[in-house]
Amino acid sequence: MKKLMICFVLLLCSGYVMAQKDSLQMDENNTYVYYKVVNQVTVPETEVYRRAWDFARNLNRNSRPEKGQAEHAFNISGSFLVYSGTSLMRKESGAVSYLFNFQAADGRYRFKFGNFKFIPYKRDRYGNMVPVSGISTPIEKLADAYTQKERDAYFDQIAANCIYLDKLLKQAIYGTEIKKVPAKAIKVNTGKW
Repeated sequence: MKKLMICFVLLLCSGYVMAQKDSLQMDENNTYVYYKVVNQVTVPETEVYRRAWDFARNLNRNSRPEKGQAEHAFNISGSFLVYSGTSLMRKESGAVSYLFNFQAADGRYRFKFGNFKFIPYKRDRYGNMVPVSGISTPIEKLADAYTQKERDAYFDQIAANCIYLDKLLKQAIYGTEIKKVPAKAIKVNTGKW
């Protein structure tokens, strides 16, 4: 019975990991995006826009959000790292840059992470992982240079980062904070063996 329960739990966990890649969709331009529309927002439209603007400004300190063409809309670019290898031999494989679009209107808002571009990393002469200059590949064209296993790992990490940023945006808009539980201090008696 124990083995059956353990297999069931592992099966559920693997299903969750596989489902992350499915959260990336193809848009009308045949590019991958993470797109979401949230309806029935109880916060006023201008307050949703202000909170999302603050979230975006804190998301990427190097650039400032740019106003969009529509009212209560903005765009900002950012990036995150993707890794390769096992947990013990894990290294930075590259960076993925993205464009974040946001728009609030009439008790709802929508956002999109898109325009994903992969910038590979290489080891320099000092042993550090640094970006390869001049190479930026749209993630739709990763099939040309990487194996299926590597592409799947990159897509899973891109989707996981988008899901995480979605969670942070939701917390910023609704005003809830991430509660960090402080670690309990363990007292050790060094006088006794």
